[in-house]
Amino acid sequence: MHASLLRRPLVPALLLLLALLSVLTLTACGDDEEPTAATGSGADAVPEKITIGYQAIPNGDLVVKHQQLLEKALPDTRIEWKQFDSGGSVNEAFAGGSLDIGLAGSSPVSRGLSQGIEYVVPWIHDVIGSAEALVAKDGIRTIADLKGKTIAAPLASTTHYTLLAALKDAGVAERDVKIIDAEPADIAAAWKRDDIDAAYVWNPTLATLVDDGGTVITDSAKQAEKGHTTYDLAVVSKAFADRYPDALATWVEQQDAAVRLLADDPDAAAVAIGAELNLEPAEVLQQTKGLQFLTADEQSGAAFLGGKVGRDLLATATFNKDVGQIPATKPDAVYTGASYVTAVKAVAGRAGR
Repeated sequence: MHASLLRRPLVPALLLLLALLSVLTLTACGDDEEPTAATGSGADAVPEKITIGYQAIPNGDLVVKHQQLLEKALPDTRIEWKQFDSGGSVNEAFAGGSLDIGLAGSSPVSRGLSQGIEYVVPWIHDVIGSAEALVAKDGIRTIADLKGKTIAAPLASTTHYTLLAALKDAGVAERDVKIIDAEPADIAAAWKRDDIDAAYVWNPTLATLVDDGGTVITDSAKQAEKGHTTYDLAVVSKAFADRYPDALATWVEQQDAAVRLLADDPDAAAVAIGAELNLEPAEVLQQTKGLQFLTADEQSGAAFLGGKVGRDLLATATFNKDVGQIPATKPDAVYTGASYVTAVKAVAGRAGR
C-alpha cells in the first residue's frame, strides 16, 4: 500500500516531463530549418523566400530586379536581392550557404565547381564580348608593352582569366607583369590615382576608364575568337533546384522576358538598367552592345547551355589549373554536366505555344 501511494503522484509529473521534452524537440527541429523555407512539401513546395546574388552588370538580371518581375510572378515568396562585386564573392556566399541563386562569370563558376560547390547553371545571363576589355594608359599600345607594368583585375573573375589567357597567347609571362586584385570600384579609384597602368574590367567601370583617356588593347570578343569564350552565368544551389523546380522555371521565365524586352524594346530595358546603375539610358544602350543576350529557346540547344557551356567550363578549369590558379580539377563530368537545361526547355516550350 505504501509503495502504491508513493508511485501515484509520479504519474502526472511524468506526463508533464514528456510534454516538455516534446516541445523542446520540436523547437530544436525548428532551429535546423534550411535558409530558404517552404510551404507544401517535396518538388511542389513553394519557397517562402529566395535569396538572389546580383552584380552591377548591364544585363537582363537588372531588368528583372528593377521591374520586380519575379516578385509579381511569385507573390507568396519573399525575394531578397544581395549585391556582390565579383563572382569570387558569390562563390564565397554559396560556400557559406547564404544564396539560392546568383550571378557569376564562367571562370569563377569553373573555380566553384573545382572547389566542390554544389550548384548548377540554369541560365546564361550573357555571352561576354567587348563589354569586358583590357584598357591601358597612354604609351601602352600592345600586350607586349605591358611588361614591367601594373595591371588590375578582380581575382578569379572572367577578366582575370581572360587577362592571363591574353598574356599567354602574346608570349608575355605572368612574372613579367604585376597583377593586383581589385574590385571594379577600386579599379576606377586606382586609375585616377595613377596607381595602375592597365586594367581588365567590365562595364560600367570599363567605360569610365575609356572616357578618362584609356586605350583598349584587347577585349573578350577578340579573346573568344582565340578559344577563350566567357559568360555571365546564373548558378543555383542543387538543393534549391531539386526542391523547387517550378519556382526555378518561373525565375528563368522572368529572365527570358527581360531578354525579349532587350530585343523588342531596348529603350524600356535601358531605363530599368540605368536606374539600377545610375546611368543614362543612352549609356546603357552603348554598354549592352558588348554583350550577347540569348532567349530560353536559343540557350536550350547544344550551341549553348545544352552543350558548349559545359565544355567551356571544363576548358576554363583546365586552363586555370595549367597556369597555377587552382591546384586541381574535378572529373570532366563535373563541368560538362553542370548545365541544368530543364528550366530553359520548359520556358522555351511555353514561349513556343
